[in-house]
Amino acid sequence: MEAYDRVTAARAKGRPTGLQYIQTIFSDFIELHGDRRFGDDPAIVAGVAQLCGMPVTVIAHERGGDTREKVRRNFGMAHPEGYRKALRQMKLAEKFGRPVVCFVDTAGAYCGIGAEERGQGQAIAENLMEMMTLNTPVISILIGEGGSGGALALAVADEVWMMENAVYSVISPEGCASILWKDKSKAREAARCLKMTAQDLLQMNVVERIIPEAERSFSQICDGLRSDLLETLRREKEMEPALLLQKRYERFRRIGSPDAD
Repeated sequence: MEAYDRVTAARAKGRPTGLQYIQTIFSDFIELHGDRRFGDDPAIVAGVAQLCGMPVTVIAHERGGDTREKVRRNFGMAHPEGYRKALRQMKLAEKFGRPVVCFVDTAGAYCGIGAEERGQGQAIAENLMEMMTLNTPVISILIGEGGSGGALALAVADEVWMMENAVYSVISPEGCASILWKDKSKAREAARCLKMTAQDLLQMNVVERIIPEAERSFSQICDGLRSDLLETLRREKEMEPALLLQKRYERFRRIGSPDAD
């Protein structure tokens, strides 16, 4: 499958959303709202849940299902208060020793006037900084479209996993084609150049694992994720905080080095 075909699959109507993953993989999910500064952003879902008896904090971009819900969720494009809500939940997870699991699926952070006035860039930057030194295990899973800083704000993690048909890039293929060639019709060529597929990113050490999708139902995918998350988080919870942070730092130093161990 070509790169742009993966982009199309990641954007496909009916593709499972972050909230569906949370409700299927975890039990006893309690959603928590607001950033204690401005308001609540429906584009980010966050709260506490149980993973086979392990308390965890779960955070997800939520695009919505039908048209009305997509509009309410702003198509998963979060405002600053969404990222601040996510960070508030991460800091609570750190305080109470809960691992964090993030589901990433956004075309990018919302770039409207209101978002800029309320500090969109600062909110994203603060998430990047705080997640890098968060004293609790963090796993981020790219389940659809991972666009620019809007995706990265939930993806500074100890491990980043990626669905087989997800994509992850600094810009959309259409945006890249418009900038480089002034021609959106070259989006397919741009997608190849961006190296945005799971296979490309695994080779460059941007992600640690690809989750197969072909010939698997959503429930089968979630069953596999539940088992893998439990195993990985149990292992990482046993690490000393200093070692966990050192490994996280080393992970990011390896990015872009195909020959790294």
